[in-house]
Amino acid sequence: MSEETQMVLSEAEEGMQNAIAHLDKEFQKIRAGKASPQLLEGVKVDYYGVMTPIEQTANINTPDPKQIIVQPWDKSMVPVIEKAILAANLGFNPKNEGEILRIIVPPITEERRKELVKKAKQEAEDTKISIRNTRRAANDMAKDLEKEGTPEDEVKRLEEQIQELTNKFTKEVDEKMEAKEKDIMTV
Repeated sequence: MSEETQMVLSEAEEGMQNAIAHLDKEFQKIRAGKASPQLLEGVKVDYYGVMTPIEQTANINTPDPKQIIVQPWDKSMVPVIEKAILAANLGFNPKNEGEILRIIVPPITEERRKELVKKAKQEAEDTKISIRNTRRAANDMAKDLEKEGTPEDEVKRLEEQIQELTNKFTKEVDEKMEAKEKDIMTV
């Protein structure tokens, strides 16, 4: 296998791994009723005029599966962080206890669980689309190599390897989706 075909294959694999990594990150945001600091990921706080991620303004802990404790480094930021959490529209109602915010994570209903599964399935489908787009780009690069003089049988082998990668990563997405659905639906 030539250096060029090896490069095409490794680029395709890297693209597909990135798609899986993105899926993992998105799945962490889909909560299954258990409190975790990731639930507040993406919340931005007006930290002295600069929109800052909440995790850069406070310690975020989960003492038990039903609550999240947000302890700002600067006590005067408690009301600002409270406002940011409410504005993020995550379905949480933080309780201001002076120096900390206590968030009780509400148990989720059957209907909400089904919505979360639907959202997870959409993320999984988007990841599969991303994997297929990576495959298409890699196949296009393989055809370009053939035009540049790479032997046809080597290009065919490369396309088969690209398809094997696609199958492997698509299967991984399906397995992760199955596990996430089970996690969400388990009460």
